[in-house]
Amino acid sequence: MRNDYLRVGQIVRAHGVHGDVKIIPLTDDPARFRQLKTAYLETSAGAYAPVAVTSARFLPDAVLLHLENYDTVEKAETLKNVYLCVSRDNAVKLKKGTYFVVDLIGCDVSDTSGKTYGKLTDVLETGANDVYEIDGGKLLVPALKRVLHEVDVAGGRIVLDANVLEEVGCFAD
Repeated sequence: MRNDYLRVGQIVRAHGVHGDVKIIPLTDDPARFRQLKTAYLETSAGAYAPVAVTSARFLPDAVLLHLENYDTVEKAETLKNVYLCVSRDNAVKLKKGTYFVVDLIGCDVSDTSGKTYGKLTDVLETGANDVYEIDGGKLLVPALKRVLHEVDVAGGRIVLDANVLEEVGCFAD
């Protein structure tokens, strides 16, 4: 099921005496926080509470945000480990052939010969290219254009080129 909200960061702690929060970005584009005006706090119950973002500052490894109505350290500390999300309407626009990781997780994976491998369970970010983990690590596949025959996020399926998979796939058994 497609979620209407996408995680863009995780609050790790309060910062300073005015209630700022330190965010570890979960986005490829941390600069997106500059224009962010409304975000959503993901509650443990799976609900999303809107919050206004009034300022953003950048550290080498994090982003400092000030959220409306969180003006003290004590209030900001209540947000520790909470995910900061955006609605899909405010998500960055993706280039053709790129996908949100959350949309790939759970897709059924098969190859062009019709063999099924299970579901995509994780996407590992290695630096060079992402690696798709299928069925809890039973198969690892680099996310290369030449191996991805078809990606149908709406249909919940990924088809790998069987010939290329023989070369680049890492099978657990």
